[in-house]
Amino acid sequence: MQKNLLQGFKVLDFTHVLAGPTATRLMAEMGAEVIKVEFPPVGDISRLLPVQKNGRSAYYVQQNRGKRSLCVNLKTPEGKALIHDLIKEVDVVVENFSPGVAARLGIGWDAVHALNPRVVMCSISAFGQTGPLSALPGFDYIAQAYAGVTGMIGEAEGAPMLPMLGLGDVNTGVHAACAIGFALLHRERGGQGQYLDISLLDAYAHCHEMNVAMYSLTGNSPTRAGNHHYAVCPLGLFKGKQRYLCIITLENQWPALCEAMGQAALAKDPRYNSNANRCAHADEVIALIQAWVDSIPSDDEVLSILENAHVPCAPVLSIRELVEHPHMQLRGTMRAVDDEKLGNFTTPGMPLRFSEFPHNVSLQASHLGADNASVLGELLGYDAARIAALQAAGILFSNPDT
Repeated sequence: MQKNLLQGFKVLDFTHVLAGPTATRLMAEMGAEVIKVEFPPVGDISRLLPVQKNGRSAYYVQQNRGKRSLCVNLKTPEGKALIHDLIKEVDVVVENFSPGVAARLGIGWDAVHALNPRVVMCSISAFGQTGPLSALPGFDYIAQAYAGVTGMIGEAEGAPMLPMLGLGDVNTGVHAACAIGFALLHRERGGQGQYLDISLLDAYAHCHEMNVAMYSLTGNSPTRAGNHHYAVCPLGLFKGKQRYLCIITLENQWPALCEAMGQAALAKDPRYNSNANRCAHADEVIALIQAWVDSIPSDDEVLSILENAHVPCAPVLSIRELVEHPHMQLRGTMRAVDDEKLGNFTTPGMPLRFSEFPHNVSLQASHLGADNASVLGELLGYDAARIAALQAAGILFSNPDT
């Protein structure tokens, strides 16, 4: 009986740090057998990232739970041959090296497709495999800057700012997992394997819901606007007694906000009776709402009044408040993970939910090279003596302390 959505699919995972590991982590959460190929002596560089405890990285564990670790020296003929044999046995190959590196390692699309025409291969990079920027090195924030996203964050007259979380890497990983899933669906319907070129730049650019069209149609380039949106009013952050509060009303919710503030007449005021008019008088609208927030004794009361009026609102939570929020815990948006070295700690939960399959399954992250013997024995039929010889020759590597 199938226990999870992708059970039976095998993934050879050459990814590291965040964007690629996000894609393959989602697949592992859905039941795919993910074999993470790491290179000696360190493996995935994220094994060295904080938070560290007993030589173990919480960063690594969060992104690589449920994956088997095969640590092999791919720069040797024996290591390359071993990997080529594994490619013949899997459904998906994922890599997030800089463009050109995979080909130099002997695992580029031409080689992979020749070895296994049914395989789906996904390359994840900062700028894509083609185009003038493709050869440049890049990380999340680099692609974010090129995508016009960083330039939209911060005060209007101030410096742009960086969000302190991996928006681009995680978003790109989700795009990649989506593309892989649809490519597998195509293959299962009788198609061939194919190559997927997924980039952080494309994923970030995809997030511009109105900025690009705004420039294209008006010739005016939108810019950052601080705590309040430039095209919708009110949509922004208001200073409460204890924290900032986010309040948003679209056209159909504006009368409810006016009523909640005890100023129902504002809904029909010609200065404020449409979004366009409110944007034209944004400073006045923001000041009216801020004055009302200031008049209420507590933030909880502000939120209660707005929630009862069905006005979209939220407290701006800290990370501590996010982790401890009852909704996040009850729904599994935040989940407890138990690791043999890190102990019990909290990570974000699985964001995808399926009615026929389990959510937030229990998975462990492997030590570097922990699965060398089992992977090669099960998939390629290598016996213990052959595996031991590869280990002795430095073709295979393991480190139980990571």
